[in-house]
Amino acid sequence: MQKLLMILIDENDTFGDLSLYEAICRRLIELGAPGVTVMTGIMGFGANQKIHRKRLFGVPDDRPVSIMVVDDEQELRGKILPVVRPMVTEGLVFLADVEVIPPAAGE
Repeated sequence: MQKLLMILIDENDTFGDLSLYEAICRRLIELGAPGVTVMTGIMGFGANQKIHRKRLFGVPDDRPVSIMVVDDEQELRGKILPVVRPMVTEGLVFLADVEVIPPAAGE
């Protein structure tokens, strides 16, 4: 079964000398993840109820960041989550069922 691993963090979160989203992305490459997408949001809030958004003149106010990986549940639970989950000290990490739709013929 294919699962979506979604990690929701803040843009300014760090891991060592790197932004947390970059550190996670690099680890996912090392772990052989089939692909990853990192996106910033325009607004959001978490458990602390602090709103994160883009401010005046586009200056960021610690925007929300989403990291997404789709893979087999066994790979995510057995190989990826044990490494990535300890990196996320604040934020939300979850798995959701997904149906992967293959590209149309000729694409």
